[in-house]
Amino acid sequence: MIIRRVRFDHPDALKLNDEVQAEYHVRYGDGGDATVLDAAEFDPPRGVYLIAYDEDDRPVATGGWRSQDRNEEGNEDGDAELKRMFVVEQMRGRGLARRILAALEEDARAAGRVRMVLETGTKQPEAIALYTSSGYEPCTKFGYYRHHEESLCYAKPL
Repeated sequence: MIIRRVRFDHPDALKLNDEVQAEYHVRYGDGGDATVLDAAEFDPPRGVYLIAYDEDDRPVATGGWRSQDRNEEGNEDGDAELKRMFVVEQMRGRGLARRILAALEEDARAAGRVRMVLETGTKQPEAIALYTSSGYEPCTKFGYYRHHEESLCYAKPL
């Protein structure tokens, strides 16, 4: 498995983003995540976007973080917000999400961020299990979905 830094608007990132959006739609019936994301938000040093490739150079997992500071959506100074964590279905259960998560945490820490935060949902038990087993704890809701009942927010000091 090779993990590469790419831009959020890279063709492989767009392909995987389409897949995760389709999965969100199946789980929540709402057309996918409506959070506005700009590719530049993931450009170092204020963020990073990663894709894991299999031995045949196929994109199979993804995730990124973007800098957030105190804002009207509930973020705090020094936050690194985790976005678009996803593993294609046929590659799940192999530890790819955990590897991507560890790489993102390390990168955010090196960039001076002090807390990794994320928003997931009640219909994503696999994500909840990954984050809680990785040291994330519930935190005050933030972000686009902070007023939605199905939204769950977690944080971990870096």
